[in-house]
Amino acid sequence: MVVLSGCSSWVCSETTAERGEAAVRVEVEDATGRLVGATAEVVGWRLEPHPQVPAEGDQVHFRFRFHGGDEGSGPAVDACAVDDARVALGCRTVHASQAFGPGGDPTGDDYLAVEHPERVAAVLMIPNDQSVFDRRTCEDDPKDGGGAHPPEPAGAGDRL
Repeated sequence: MVVLSGCSSWVCSETTAERGEAAVRVEVEDATGRLVGATAEVVGWRLEPHPQVPAEGDQVHFRFRFHGGDEGSGPAVDACAVDDARVALGCRTVHASQAFGPGGDPTGDDYLAVEHPERVAAVLMIPNDQSVFDRRTCEDDPKDGGGAHPPEPAGAGDRL
């Protein structure tokens, strides 16, 4: 009879990616900082009431485009309306699957509700892919958690 004995040390480790540099056009990167072969860009924006809630006043209506990658399922990046000092007034995650259209030029649009729409100077994209839905941590699940995580989504007040 052979008895095998051994020990295994499972060490759960995790890292959170640094937030990438926001711009009108960004190359999307995964949680480890590698480029995923896709770009996201804001192709225009304007202030106008949302058609479903016009009584709420002006919102930031922006159009965006994704190039490359798998437009059918990912990636996703944060889009933020910013003031002249690049302080976020409001942000939301937009997915490549929201962009569609003829040919290889898929576009989408969305709205950002901000407290002071008159202060909006630009709409910027943040390059970090936010499409990862499983954000289990080592604390939540020492066996299957951990690994690389995207940065926390941007929000109002963040300097980009």
